[in-house]
Amino acid sequence: MAHIWQVLWGFPQTVLGLMLRFALRGPRRHYQYRTAYVTEWNLNAGFTSGMFIFVPRDCPRRLLAHEYGHTLQSLLLGPLYLPVVVFPSLVWAGTPRLQHYRSARGYSYYRFPVERWANLLAERVTGEQPEGWYERRERHRIKVERASDPKPEREIESKSD
Repeated sequence: MAHIWQVLWGFPQTVLGLMLRFALRGPRRHYQYRTAYVTEWNLNAGFTSGMFIFVPRDCPRRLLAHEYGHTLQSLLLGPLYLPVVVFPSLVWAGTPRLQHYRSARGYSYYRFPVERWANLLAERVTGEQPEGWYERRERHRIKVERASDPKPEREIESKSD
């Protein structure tokens, strides 16, 4: 049922993913991960279009879970997936100025809102820890520790007459 919904509701990204998958035929590894079709390619990055996931060879399971989160976004957003998720993510990932911005501030690629959302969906649906998951958990842990630090007590001076 998810496949029918994906094809109809997410038609633009499904067609794009299908065309890319057929363009990458040949001696490549193709397999299924949950309800998505995975193709390994020579690029050192993941990309998801509809129910089609493209990942580097021997990609870590965390990256696969993250990319599956984008498949779930596609199911939720339908025709809005390309303008809301794909185009902003491509700009965030591929613009040299934004790459420098992230690097200078120590920001992870997964800090971008749609990337964090993909991780959240993947974690909730698969129970796996997606790529970038540990960063979110680590930031949360630090915030909790800071909040639980005892506040320095002020010395109250008593005025004696």
